[in-house]
Amino acid sequence: MNSMSGIDHNLHLPFQNRDQAGLLLAERLLQLRLPQPITVIALPRGGVPVASVVARVLHAPLDLILVRKIGAPGQPELAMAAVADGDPPQIVTDDEVWRAVGGRGDDFEAKTRDALHEIARRRQVYLQGRAPLDLTGRTVVVVDDGIATGTTMRAALQALRRRSPARLVLAVPVAARESIAMLRPEVDQVVCLAEPRPFEAVGRHYVDFDQVSDDEVLSSLDRSVDNALPP
Repeated sequence: MNSMSGIDHNLHLPFQNRDQAGLLLAERLLQLRLPQPITVIALPRGGVPVASVVARVLHAPLDLILVRKIGAPGQPELAMAAVADGDPPQIVTDDEVWRAVGGRGDDFEAKTRDALHEIARRRQVYLQGRAPLDLTGRTVVVVDDGIATGTTMRAALQALRRRSPARLVLAVPVAARESIAMLRPEVDQVVCLAEPRPFEAVGRHYVDFDQVSDDEVLSSLDRSVDNALPP
């Protein structure tokens, strides 16, 4: 297993915006000469502008992995679990958080149903009935704008591994060092431009970190069709 995690020692921080972060990430990925064919997978919404630039530079198709955090009781931003789209859905839990907040089965089931409903909504809005791209035998580069706890990314990676890629590469501009260490066994390669300590919220490492709209996601997907080479 290879890693190019954090080798610039946070040289690029803060990133100006997601486009700049995507360009820097794409430049690093080009240096790796990843085996073809390549598919870039984004976690919406924030990961899509980053992944769109990566896909354009790599001349690769872009697709989405739909995943939702399941927040702890009374602390919706603290992930006690996450669920990723799939048949069946891929669910992972953060056992440490679960124990700390006293997770309850009935509460978890209700929140999981809500998360699956939101995944279904996003699938309809973003993919409009299109089936996910076939990843069998491909190098799959999974991109987000950053990783805090890593719970949602772990669910995404496990769901993608089930789709039989030849190589699974995790690529992010910035992440907590502990989360990268936790995720490394899930992938074949890690590319992370910065692992700052102390790690704050992902948005604190960007100058411009505006929320990404559904329209921006759709626009990025439309552009990727024009820029990708045939698989």
